[in-house]
Amino acid sequence: MKNRYLHLLLLVLGLLAGTVPAFSSGIMDKEGKAHGGEEEFDAAPFIMDHVADSHEWHILTKKDGTSVAVYLPVIIYDRESGLHLFSSRRIAHGQSYKGFAIAHEGKYAGKIIRVDQEGQHDGSKPPLDFSITKAIFGMIVAAIVLLWLMLSLARSYKRAGTAAPKGFQGVVEPVILFIRDEIAIPNIGDKKHAKFMPYLLTVFFFILINNLLGLIPVFPFGANVTGNINVTFVLALFTFLITQFSANKSHWRHVFAPPGVPFWLLPVMVPIEIIGLFSKPFALMVRLFANITAGHIIVLSLVTLIFIFKTVAVAPFSVIFVLFMDCIELLVAFLQAYVFTLLSALFIGLATAEPEHH
Repeated sequence: MKNRYLHLLLLVLGLLAGTVPAFSSGIMDKEGKAHGGEEEFDAAPFIMDHVADSHEWHILTKKDGTSVAVYLPVIIYDRESGLHLFSSRRIAHGQSYKGFAIAHEGKYAGKIIRVDQEGQHDGSKPPLDFSITKAIFGMIVAAIVLLWLMLSLARSYKRAGTAAPKGFQGVVEPVILFIRDEIAIPNIGDKKHAKFMPYLLTVFFFILINNLLGLIPVFPFGANVTGNINVTFVLALFTFLITQFSANKSHWRHVFAPPGVPFWLLPVMVPIEIIGLFSKPFALMVRLFANITAGHIIVLSLVTLIFIFKTVAVAPFSVIFVLFMDCIELLVAFLQAYVFTLLSALFIGLATAEPEHH
């Protein structure tokens, strides 16, 4: 009975932290000790395994050691053997299939590589990987949710006409008006903001939905999408491209010929201005990635205290702090979507601002 309550407590804590697989995988045996006798529990790989992207969606591990997972499709193109399409089940748990396997160490760790008959890397470059990973699957789910929300909102507007918004429409409309009146217009201007509203609304709701779905530890949610540096890189790249292609002559004049700067200082100022063009989207990329990832790492670190100290006595403290961190992460989910949208609007506004004439 005591062991049953222990497993129930760990399962509840796992749901709070979004790490159900860890608590059902038998990290601790019936005596409450780590597997492998005196082997110490290493928190670092456990945490990074849950934060990092993967080719499968691990649900849980049974007591007999078999895994229950959603295996995602692997789509790779090898320069020698061409296109390959198969389930990630084929290469799960250290297996190899058709000469391919997932590297678990070295510079290609986590990537699909070519292996020889002994299962060792043959030294070639990894094939081009177009697989549907956990992060990509999470983005697809978020995109479906976003489309459903916006299309439902559009239909409700058609039905309601000029009537006051109500229901779901009444919840979303204030958010859209807030982005328009408090973000777009003040930073871009009353005349030009409408051109960029579709992008600002899309990036805000896309980030927000991914942040919120990442807090739900049940398949098909719980993917660490905005905590993936590749995702935040692409989002920042969109802001960078829109900013530069929308920039006016005044913007480029300030970059390559800053007004009021002595001629002899231009060789110093121009490189600084050019670096500034790239440092702004870089800050966008790192800020979103670091904040979301840090929240997940802190929650997982609190959970692993139970296994580090090898006692359930610290569980109440872990539960309290995990609940507190979940509330903080909920706030951060909205805050980071707001900050990314605000800074994107600010950068676009600086690039499209007309010079003042006195």
